[in-house]
Amino acid sequence: MARRRSNHRFRRVGILLVAIVAGGLLWREVSGSPSASETPARVVIPRGASMRAAADSLAAHAVVGSSRLFRWFAALTGSERAIKPGTYQFAARTGYAAVLDALVNGRGLMHTIVIPEGFDLRDITPLLVKTLGVSADSIQAATTDTAWLHRLDIPTPSLEGYLFPATYSFPDGITAREAITAMLQQFEAQWKPEWTERARAMTLSRHDVMTMASIVEKEARKAEERPLIAAVYWNRVRKGMRLQADPTVQYALPQHVERVLYKDLEVDSKYNTYKYAGLPPGPIASPGAAAIAATLAPADVPYLYFVARPDGSHEFRTTFDEHTRAIAQIRAARRAAERSQGRSSP
Repeated sequence: MARRRSNHRFRRVGILLVAIVAGGLLWREVSGSPSASETPARVVIPRGASMRAAADSLAAHAVVGSSRLFRWFAALTGSERAIKPGTYQFAARTGYAAVLDALVNGRGLMHTIVIPEGFDLRDITPLLVKTLGVSADSIQAATTDTAWLHRLDIPTPSLEGYLFPATYSFPDGITAREAITAMLQQFEAQWKPEWTERARAMTLSRHDVMTMASIVEKEARKAEERPLIAAVYWNRVRKGMRLQADPTVQYALPQHVERVLYKDLEVDSKYNTYKYAGLPPGPIASPGAAAIAATLAPADVPYLYFVARPDGSHEFRTTFDEHTRAIAQIRAARRAAERSQGRSSP
């Protein structure tokens, strides 16, 4: 009898120990132990996703240790049907409580925004306003931040051209200044030491490089033509010729136009390179890495002119007479194509 009581007591102690260990493990999962040294995981919760699908995704990204336990915890708290869809960012082993709180209340939501090459502040501002819910005034304040202007040695009043084109993921609630800072930090990260050496060899400041690169970015439609377009403009600069770059006129106008007309060439602005020789005061858009590289490694050609073909490629010429003939040939080909299309139409 005494032996049976002893065995029963041992079983109760064993069960108690198992319960304590299991409770400790569960508590660790619930409270979590986020790792600051690991790259945060980005988890997408699609609209209409079930708790099972969400938990499986969280477990696959090592945000939670067990999909089944996380679902059980969500059911225990009555939150299994209250999660919000979106893109979240979590550290590994965040903990069930914190993850569930983020999913239910939309905390940790990420907003993805794509800044294409060749966008200027007039293009970027409405994207940030719409995606991040910040005001246009706050963006203007951030892009005229004198601390960054001094840090990047920018002589113009704004950070135009230095918001590096890329895909960004910003957390919900980010401020305009924080978003702009991230873009500027991306620019600094992308700028290569060899570009600095090359600019020095060409006796150019980084601002000169970024200004020319922005024009090359706006003009080039074919990647292989970037060095050629850069060569044309640097050749014109060396000869003291006006750049006569249409994108600079488009930038100088109060509203964007798809096509520059003769009347537009009269706009009185230092950015109007039909009126003023040399580079404009600063970039007219945000150039990508390829345009910057081409600007610093222009093709070794004597061209001074180019004209666009209908497909976006260009004809390059050295003399004005050759350029004039190229324009006439392209216009004639365009008219012939239009007549041919007209005849083939029903």
